[in-house]
Amino acid sequence: MAAVPLAKFRNIGIIAHIDAGKTTTTEAILYRTGLTHKIGEVKGDGDGATTDWMEQEKERGITITSAAVTCFWKDHKINIIDTPGHIDFTAEVERSLRVLDGAVTVFDGKMGVEAQSETVWRQANKYGVPRICFVNKINSIGGDFYKSLKSIHARLSKNALPIHLPIGFEKTINGIVDLVTMKAYTYTEYHDKALIEGEIPADMMEKAKNARTLLVEKAVEYDDTLFERYLDQGEDSITEDELKASLRKAVLTGEFFLVTGGDGRGVIVEKLLDLVADYLPAPTDVEAVWGVNPKNGDEVQRKPDNKEPLAALAFKIAADPFVGKLIFVRVYSGKLEAGSYVFNATTGDKERIGRIVRMFADKREDIGTVEAGDIAAVVGLKNTVTGTTLCDPAHQIQLEGITFVEPPVSIAVEPKTKADQEKMSLALQRLAEEDPTFRVHTDEETGQTIISGMGELHLDIIVERMKREFSVEANTGEPQVAFRETIRGTSEVQGRYIKQSGGRGQYGDVYLRLEPNESGKGFEFFDAVKGGVVPQEYRPAVKAGIIETLDSGVIAGYPVVDIKATLYDGSYHDVDSSEMAFKMAGALATRDGVKQAKPVLLEPIMKMVVVTPEDFMGDVIGDLNSRRGRIDAMDDLMGGAKQITAFVPLANLFGYTTDLRSMSQGRAASTMELAQYEEVPPNVAQEIIEKRSK
Repeated sequence: MAAVPLAKFRNIGIIAHIDAGKTTTTEAILYRTGLTHKIGEVKGDGDGATTDWMEQEKERGITITSAAVTCFWKDHKINIIDTPGHIDFTAEVERSLRVLDGAVTVFDGKMGVEAQSETVWRQANKYGVPRICFVNKINSIGGDFYKSLKSIHARLSKNALPIHLPIGFEKTINGIVDLVTMKAYTYTEYHDKALIEGEIPADMMEKAKNARTLLVEKAVEYDDTLFERYLDQGEDSITEDELKASLRKAVLTGEFFLVTGGDGRGVIVEKLLDLVADYLPAPTDVEAVWGVNPKNGDEVQRKPDNKEPLAALAFKIAADPFVGKLIFVRVYSGKLEAGSYVFNATTGDKERIGRIVRMFADKREDIGTVEAGDIAAVVGLKNTVTGTTLCDPAHQIQLEGITFVEPPVSIAVEPKTKADQEKMSLALQRLAEEDPTFRVHTDEETGQTIISGMGELHLDIIVERMKREFSVEANTGEPQVAFRETIRGTSEVQGRYIKQSGGRGQYGDVYLRLEPNESGKGFEFFDAVKGGVVPQEYRPAVKAGIIETLDSGVIAGYPVVDIKATLYDGSYHDVDSSEMAFKMAGALATRDGVKQAKPVLLEPIMKMVVVTPEDFMGDVIGDLNSRRGRIDAMDDLMGGAKQITAFVPLANLFGYTTDLRSMSQGRAASTMELAQYEEVPPNVAQEIIEKRSK
């Protein structure tokens, strides 16, 4: 690989709703940049898509885990991450966007903006990732570039303008008009070797001129000099290069989006690659990253420069059968070298970099160094997890990590045989290292191993991976909902722990005030003790006792969340007081206090988006209502489809996909994501308590 200057690097993600064509578009990019000799099929009997290399991905025809590939286009080096579209794997998109500089958002031209399109768009907004829009499948029956553009304006941003217009409609599409060069680029068959440059068709000239005027008007808003000239001398005074530079400036703000479209399998992808190279940011266009010095808490900055001290973020862990644990890292500054020692800012340990590899989906190429602005995978780190900062031991920095929502669905798993017992524990540990939205714990009451994830499909695939990758056969129980408990009132309680058994005793005495906290804020502890009635050294023990007790609530034993605890008084004994005594006193006070503060049960509420033909709309709404759902909105989509948005308790959604398929003759589809926790109605809460106590 020839050395590429940092200004020519592009770190991009391909993001979209499931089935919009992300993986196929990535395949076409790899083919057009010369990395593969053919375009792999996403689902079929062939070799499959390059980036969908897992067996489950090939079988199901969906992307499950994000895959990284590196390609070169017109002297630019492009690191691409192909991300999943299914809502159960949205964390893969989240952690990829955290480290990427730009993104290509793919839309299904037959459907326009879909539910998960909105989710990934919000995630990109959260991290301020500039993006361009590619309307795919417009050459299919029902595909419509202009209707899709309208849906982008209606549901995502009015600040999205076409830079290319398609030539033809549906099956007759054979190229695009470039509104910057005002040239047509056409092909005979979608898999042609090259595009043919020519003049704009006469019947499109008026439309192209109008669209270009809108594009120029928007571009000059981002350049004061051009804006003044445009007002004085008009559109013709702006050169092609000036227009491109101004459009790039607009895209880099993250508030303006260029739109193109075509067949994601074909030669038109070359124009998409041109847009990536010309308009998406290089690492040098992105602001320097800020972090905290773990030694003193001071804010420190790192610029994308090889001469700066090392700062890198681990954003993905993968188990590789040949080399062990692979840690994907984005290097923000400095150089990461094989054989060197780095400081793990999360654990405070020094770790040695074994090997550094450039990833090509599931294949690897050894490289000695990864420089500022680049992405690669590292072998040999033991205590590094998703969100860990790796830095220069002499110039320490901790970058902002990556946060994930708590998984709402749980099932019990047990090994089928004694031989599987030990292997299952190791397999679950490895899978939990890879996936930050997958959790494993042992239920102390039943002794069962409980695994938690983002949805039924997520957990199905985890169990399948245990079987295939670790040869572990396991039985699974019914899915369980991750209920929570909280309080609605305030209580003030005393907790006293006194024990005399000859010799030195135990004495701890505390007064706590328990109050509800804001939803989603979790647990907060406040120390309001005046004087030394509870010595300073015992106060952390009181907090530890509270936290331990909140793990198991008073209604049905679920964790207690969103609660404030204030320690405001107490007493101690010169001889008998100890940390353990105050921890017990804190625990006793918490249990009594929660009982007195109007405890309630909370359940996860899912935001459901169902897309259905109009014929089945009544049945779908009736079914959602029967599941205690609240209909929030009903929208018309392209092709006569209806979109229903509803909020439904997770407890009533198990098996919903199958039920929806049968009530709509397989024509409706749904996605769901965790919206919030809400109080369970009293009659339902009673059923849950009775079931839990059996």
